[in-house]
Amino acid sequence: MNLMNTLAFVVFPYISLAVFVLGHAYRYLTDPFSWNAKSSQFLEKNETYVGITIFHWGILLTLVGHAGGLLIPQTWFDAVGIDGQAHTRIAYWSGLAVGIAAFVGAVMLLARRVTRERLKVTTTTNDYITLGGLIFVIGAGLFNVMFGHFYLLDTIAPWIRSIVTFTPAPHLMLEVPLSYKVHILGAFTLLAFSPFSRLVHIWSAPFIYILRPWIVMRRKVEHF
Repeated sequence: MNLMNTLAFVVFPYISLAVFVLGHAYRYLTDPFSWNAKSSQFLEKNETYVGITIFHWGILLTLVGHAGGLLIPQTWFDAVGIDGQAHTRIAYWSGLAVGIAAFVGAVMLLARRVTRERLKVTTTTNDYITLGGLIFVIGAGLFNVMFGHFYLLDTIAPWIRSIVTFTPAPHLMLEVPLSYKVHILGAFTLLAFSPFSRLVHIWSAPFIYILRPWIVMRRKVEHF
């Protein structure tokens, strides 16, 4: 059992991260013209606006929440007056909100590709796998938020940090419930798959827009 635990929570995460990094680099260097989301909005813009909007906001805020909640040690939160219980409550309610948004948005995006003839002809097997993987991983995470109620600040969170800092501690995952393990392994599988899918466009998110200067618009007044 310890061997399987080590394979699942040391070997597999590092293989996934290696494929994630090297796969994105290789694809960008060898096929930069495919580095896009292959957007279908021009085929059906008005009907897809809601699903696209809530999915993107939901998934981006979910990633931010995971990074802030799991990668930052609890001692840092304690230093600003947020103890473990308060941290857990914040994570629960914020995770519930953004998780529902991401899940509903992903389901809407898949449904439109299945039901809209104009989109079905442009949808590939890779697209279905991508959306199916997203729905599975998000759904598993949402299930844990709603029904798991497992205290992860002294198990999963330090394990994640141990992977990032190259000091793996797989023993922290031994007592973690199965549903959480499924969510984690699914997420690492999706990371490894992302370089070969439309998910590469996450690197093209327009965060730089926040920093760019204002565009000054002046109205031209005609004098007669």
